[in-house]
Amino acid sequence: MVSFNIQKCQSCEGELVTDNTTKEVFCKKCGLMIKQTDISLEPEHYSIQGEPSKSRTGDKISNKYHDNGLSTIISNGKRDAMGNPISKDVQQQMNKLRKWDNRYKITSSRDRCLRNALFLLNDLEEKLRLLAEMENLRKRSEKDKIDTIKYGNLNLARDMLALGDNLSRALDAISSDENKSETFNKFIDGLKMAQKEFITILEKHGVKKIESINKKFDHNYHQAMLEVETDEFNEGYVVQEIQSGFTLHDRLLRPSMVGVSKKPENKKKEPKKA
Repeated sequence: MVSFNIQKCQSCEGELVTDNTTKEVFCKKCGLMIKQTDISLEPEHYSIQGEPSKSRTGDKISNKYHDNGLSTIISNGKRDAMGNPISKDVQQQMNKLRKWDNRYKITSSRDRCLRNALFLLNDLEEKLRLLAEMENLRKRSEKDKIDTIKYGNLNLARDMLALGDNLSRALDAISSDENKSETFNKFIDGLKMAQKEFITILEKHGVKKIESINKKFDHNYHQAMLEVETDEFNEGYVVQEIQSGFTLHDRLLRPSMVGVSKKPENKKKEPKKA
């Protein structure tokens, strides 16, 4: 059902018509759409064979234009949609059409000022967005620079851990030998001092040993190799360290290979004697 409200069109001063079903308001004389409520605010897409295409036929609805950007915009380009050059005669005709179209759309100084203000706001929005993107790029660049300085020697530090493991194994094997001379003991002391200096140099460059014994098992830093039945610790604690783990600043170089405590199984009850 369509109801006629006695209102005047701003374009031709004709009567306006309101559709009670769609709530659309349009001019009875010239057909100008005054109000339309079921328009999607998203960019439009066209379809030739029933399937939607990603090619856009129009931008989003914008208050920068007198009709919210729903009308056809006459471009000032020198090539058509197929990329072919446009002749000068056709360009002159398009310029005339564009000039008259602009005059028709904006008839008052108030509308011209409003349009210019909206265009200035849009340009300001683009500049602010560009500044925000540049600031984010600067922060990312600084973070990448810091990460490069902190973790640039990660692979080298990981390879150096193998040298420390071999030195520890050699000291453990030598210390188990009871038949040692005084000279040999001095040699062992020298190796221990070298091992201590090796660990000090690693710590100087951000490499730290992970403390595991008597600590709650953490899968982020520990790798469980076996379970140890014991009553001395609560279940889930590290009671044995097979291989030491290390971190470089806040990154894991190598997890600690550990043994985790486990409650012993209940012993079978002995049968009561008769």
